[in-house]
Amino acid sequence: MTTVQSPPAPTTAIRPKVVARTGLYAVLAANAAAVTVFAVQAGFASNALVVLGRFIGLYAALLMAFQLLLVARLPWLDRRIGMDRLTNWHRWTGFGLLWTLVGHVVFIAFGYAESSSLDPVSQLVDLAETVEGVFRAVVATGLILVVGAVSARWARRRLAYETWHFIHLYTYVAVVLAFTHQVAVGTTFTSNSAATSYWYGLWTVALGSVFVGRLVLPLWRNWRHQLRVERVVPESDNVVSVYITGRDLDRLPARAGQFFLWRFLTKDRWWQANPFSLSAAPDGRTLRLTAKAAGDGSAGLRHIAPGTRVFAEGPYGAFTAMHRTRPEAVLVAGGVGVTPIRALLEELHGHAVVIYRVGTDRDAVLYDELRDLAHAKGAELHLVTGPPVPDLLAAGELIRLVPDIADRDVFLCGPPPMMNAVLGSLRELDVPKQQIHFERFSLAG
Repeated sequence: MTTVQSPPAPTTAIRPKVVARTGLYAVLAANAAAVTVFAVQAGFASNALVVLGRFIGLYAALLMAFQLLLVARLPWLDRRIGMDRLTNWHRWTGFGLLWTLVGHVVFIAFGYAESSSLDPVSQLVDLAETVEGVFRAVVATGLILVVGAVSARWARRRLAYETWHFIHLYTYVAVVLAFTHQVAVGTTFTSNSAATSYWYGLWTVALGSVFVGRLVLPLWRNWRHQLRVERVVPESDNVVSVYITGRDLDRLPARAGQFFLWRFLTKDRWWQANPFSLSAAPDGRTLRLTAKAAGDGSAGLRHIAPGTRVFAEGPYGAFTAMHRTRPEAVLVAGGVGVTPIRALLEELHGHAVVIYRVGTDRDAVLYDELRDLAHAKGAELHLVTGPPVPDLLAAGELIRLVPDIADRDVFLCGPPPMMNAVLGSLRELDVPKQQIHFERFSLAG
């Protein structure tokens, strides 16, 4: 195809992801330093185990506050890092929190037991019964242990998202209990009003971020935009597109490649939130999602009546042209993963090569749109069909389709096995990591 190209978008000198990640690390390091200074100023106990337990407890609480920031869904962070990566960091930080809390309890129990006639377990029971706030800390630790257990992969796969999410909400109870325990008995705070003020400020920011990002901002945006279903269009036997309209959509900060958590406010669906990507670049008048029937939530979309109110959380995700590093791009889609790829192609400038991987021609959702859009933008479009084996997008095939792939940005979206195979092929072809852009979209449920 040889139509005239639009001017390529300027590339970013400093990658937004690097800026945001460095900022997060700097915030964590600065607060760790502040906690250490305040703890040292409070003095040391004569028992080394107790001292170690107190320091570990402070760092555990700091990790807990950092966890809240990671899942607050603040737009500035989300657009630069992506919700899936932030949630993955939250998960691994959670396991770090779990072990530091266990370490705190163990060192405190053994430390106090060393100077008494009690064994560590009896000492812990005695502290919980006699010292203000310790029982609350024990309950908080128990709640974190439960949440950590259900967050393990083997348990997460066996629980419905709503069940897992409900159990996860007990983390906020644990946060309150742990905070009140520390300000009540922590020597770092009982002896230093500046440390106490700092601790209140830290937790105000952490909890305030969650309150704003998870509650205030979604409520404000939905009140402002008044989203409704405009029409529902079947794309195939098991794929449907839903067009959403509303007020002032030109002021909704959504970009091609992003997704929303959609709630369709009918009597049988209002409580379900499903993550669907935009399948067309936002035009200021309508939003479009396209979904394949993969469960009760997505299968029921074709039965939604026009006029149905919609509550949408988002936009979320860093799978956007904001992260481009090169003037030309490769877009790789698998199955219904074509939806954000199709939207991205609409927004991208510069020459693009689109590779669409499906089982059969009939599985190529939105193919006609993709073909027409590629023709209009002068992009190359390759439809790759065949059984679900990774060899079809092996390194040799990718380099055949795109000989200069190492000099392009690569945007990738599709089923996890396909994505893992393509990522392996890109590594084999020495495509620089900063030029590879993907989101798995599995974190939102």
